[in-house]
Amino acid sequence: MKVDHYEDVPQNTVEMPGATGCKVRQLIGQDDSAPNFAMRQFEVAPGGFTPRHSHAYEHEVFVLAGEGVIFEGNQQHPIKTGDVIYVAPHEVHQFCNTGENSLTFLCLIPNSAIGKVGIPAPECGQG
Repeated sequence: MKVDHYEDVPQNTVEMPGATGCKVRQLIGQDDSAPNFAMRQFEVAPGGFTPRHSHAYEHEVFVLAGEGVIFEGNQQHPIKTGDVIYVAPHEVHQFCNTGENSLTFLCLIPNSAIGKVGIPAPECGQG
């Protein structure tokens, strides 16, 4: 068993091309003997965004705080505290913070996806 406070887990800048104002904490994963899934916490600063990209694995997302939009291809969906989001494999997506406070969300992915790089969309980097 692992019990930690999320603030005790190091927070790192997202270094993917097309990301602005994004930080991530690797809360639970293979290093914790979790056999199937990794749980990550993302924090996107006001005006910040993740890269617009796709990959071969799914995401399950829970918005903890803030507001913004998620792009599904070129279609925007507003998101806010309490929303749940499923991003299917190969779906082009991007999270953008449109609010005045941090957009914070949990993102679960299969452990098999750890270390794999997403495929940038042609419009990558545009929030």
